[in-house]
This record gives sequence, C-alpha cells and structure tokens, in this order.
Amino acid sequence: MLRIAASGDWTIAHLSAADGELRSLTAGPVKAGRAVIDFSGIARFDTSSAAVLERTARLLEEKGLRVEFEGVSEPQRRLLDKIDTYGTPDTSKAPPAPFYIELVERIGVTTREIGEEARGMLGFIGTVVSAIGRTAANPRRFRLVPFVHHMEKSGFDALPLVCLLTFLIGAVVAQQGAVQLRQFGAEVFTVNLIAIIFLREVGLLLTAIIVAGRSGSAFTAEIGSMKMREEIDAMRALGLDPMEMLVIPRVAALTVTLPLLTFIADLMGLLGGGVVVFFMLDMSPGVYMSRVQEAVDFWTIAVGLIKAPFMAAVIALVGCRAGLSVTGSAESVGAMTTRSVVRSIFLVIILDALFAMFFTAVGI
Repeated sequence: MLRIAASGDWTIAHLSAADGELRSLTAGPVKAGRAVIDFSGIARFDTSSAAVLERTARLLEEKGLRVEFEGVSEPQRRLLDKIDTYGTPDTSKAPPAPFYIELVERIGVTTREIGEEARGMLGFIGTVVSAIGRTAANPRRFRLVPFVHHMEKSGFDALPLVCLLTFLIGAVVAQQGAVQLRQFGAEVFTVNLIAIIFLREVGLLLTAIIVAGRSGSAFTAEIGSMKMREEIDAMRALGLDPMEMLVIPRVAALTVTLPLLTFIADLMGLLGGGVVVFFMLDMSPGVYMSRVQEAVDFWTIAVGLIKAPFMAAVIALVGCRAGLSVTGSAESVGAMTTRSVVRSIFLVIILDALFAMFFTAVGI
C-alpha cells in the first residue's frame, strides 16, 4: 500500500516543494494496489492544494491504484468536490504586453547585442594588433608558407569567378546606360559612366562581396573546425599562439590579394563595357580607350584601391573571429559561417559608404 501523509500548511505559498515531490511520485512506476492520502495533518488548505491532490489521485488511478482519502474535514471535502465537479483550474496566463512595449524591448535587446558584439570585435582587433606588433618586432615569427597558401586560396583561386562576374556586370551597366542616355542623345557618355562607376565603386564592392562569401566563409569554417576538434587548445598547450598561427597569415594574405583582385576586376568591367559599347554604339576600341583616358584621372583609380585593404582586413577579421567563436558542434560551425558572411558584407557596405562621404568631403 502507498500512503501519502500531508501535513502543515497546504496553501499556494507553500505548495511548490510538495507539488514537485508528488509529480516525481506519479511520473515513475508505482508498485502498489492501493493508495491512501491522509489529510489529518493539514493545518491550512486552499483550492490550489485541492487541485494538486486531486490531480495526484487521478494519476494514481490511471496507473491502476485504488485511491482513498482519510482524515478529510468538511471544508476540505467541499473543495475536493468542487475540483472534481469543475475540473482542475487552468493555469492563469499573464496578458500579452502592448505592442509598443514589445517593440521597445526588442530594440533594447538588439542594441545591447550590437554593443556586446562591437566590444568583442574591438577586443579581438586589439589582440590581433598586439600579435602583429610582436611579429613585426621579430619577423621570424611570421609564417610565410601559410601566407602564400592563403594568398593562392583567397586570390588566385577566386580570379575566374571575379573576372566572369565583373565582366558581365560591366556589360550590363554599359547596356542599361546606353539605353537610358540615348533618350537624351548623350550615349557617348556611356564610357564615362562605366569608367567612373567601376573604378570608384562597383569593381571594389563586387569583388569584396565575392571574397566575403568565398574566402571569409572559408576562414570561419577552417578555424571553426579546428576549434571543434580542439586543435586550437592543443596549439596553446604546445605554447603556440593561435593569432600568429591562424589569424595573421589570413589577414595579411587577404589584405594583399583584395587590391590586386580589385584592379583586375576594374579591367574586366571596362572590358565588358567596351564589348557592349562596340556592338551597341559602334565605337572602336581605340576611341573607347581614349574616352576612358579622358574620363579617368589618378584619383578615380586610387579611390577604389585605397579602400580595398581596409575592406580586406574587415572581411578577414570578421571571418577569423567567427571561427574562434565556434562552440563544440557542427551546427555551430554552420551558424557562425553564415553569420560571418552576413556581417562581412554589411560592414563592407558601411565602410564603403563612410569612405564615399570622406572622399566627397575632401573633394576627391
């Protein structure tokens, strides 16, 4: 026989511990044919306690036990009868907060997350700068072989994709520009449009977005996989600095290769525009080149190339930090890889906008 003796105050303020014990009792197997719930020791009793004991009795009956109540007073009997008649009261739910309260809460949570992420990124940049300083003080610490390897992976291997996309985008910009400018009899300025747009903005932005999606995600996946397999912990145990071993070669390689990729992307964009201009406007390559030389000066080319190293550093730092933030699961690797690509592209566009405002302010 199973005997449950209730004693003391059985009110909603004192019910938490007893409710947990009763739930544990009814959750597992019960080896008995009869159960007795003794009410004689209860000093104070309310509706919530009646609902808990009625629920316990019902669950025991579902397990095949015959349940009896002992020592039940008349007021306790009336509460039990009410619960038995109307059922266990539903759990009360707090009314939903007004929309403006939820909106303010979401804005606050997002702002806090952005602040924490910015603080973490600044700390990571400081760590990387410190590691770069140690490497500059002792150049033998710089890992040349990984540097060349990552230059090949992030630069040379990305060249076909960059060339194809920038060629096609240059052709599209030229075609659309020629169609629109023809309405004003100014289709000859299509060359100026292609040259200025590609050399100042589109060539660099398109290349940076391709590199962020290709190389930035690769950095996160590679470092994240090493973090998941505890290889980075093994490096630290051997006295090796993961910043010098993993981060600095990648940052340096991308900082060197992105300006080179941008220069080639500019040439391919001009080439794509030249092909379209040749067929749509019947402009010879010689005339096209002379028009490009008239439209372009030193700063038109330099603006895009100046921005490229900064964007490369942002892409590499975001990708490496995301890889080092991976936890211990493959799901975390995928989530951080996606996050690094989104953040890299977002920061690249923000950085390009800041540079555009700066160069406009200084008259370049």
